[in-house]
Amino acid sequence: MRDGAHILPIRVYYEDTDFSARVYHASYLRFMERGRTELLRAVEVAQSDLHASMDGLAFVVRKMNIDFLGGAVMDDVLTILTRPKEMRGASMTLAQEVRRGGEVLVTADVMVAAVRGGRAVRIPDELRAALSASQ
Repeated sequence: MRDGAHILPIRVYYEDTDFSARVYHASYLRFMERGRTELLRAVEVAQSDLHASMDGLAFVVRKMNIDFLGGAVMDDVLTILTRPKEMRGASMTLAQEVRRGGEVLVTADVMVAAVRGGRAVRIPDELRAALSASQ
């Protein structure tokens, strides 16, 4: 964590690219998913623990706004920055960036909702507190 953001380095592999050796757009979604997961781990909240201890609680992506500003290529080392942006009852929005060095390649606002049994539920207080403390 640095300045309220979780930082995750990722190297681009062949499997992340398309036929032109550029990162395929859907690969950025996977990179950002890893960033969101690792943000929770960094505040000592593992999604698997939430699911097991809270009767099946899970997070699902409800909405995503993405700007693709540049492209990465095979062997690039990228940095995924993830920071809490807004917390509501059953949802939270996370701001994410994919960078190569100082260049921002992708920005996204990702709204995730807490659900249990297919229904929205309030985000647990301990997670709210942990994410608020990280800012």
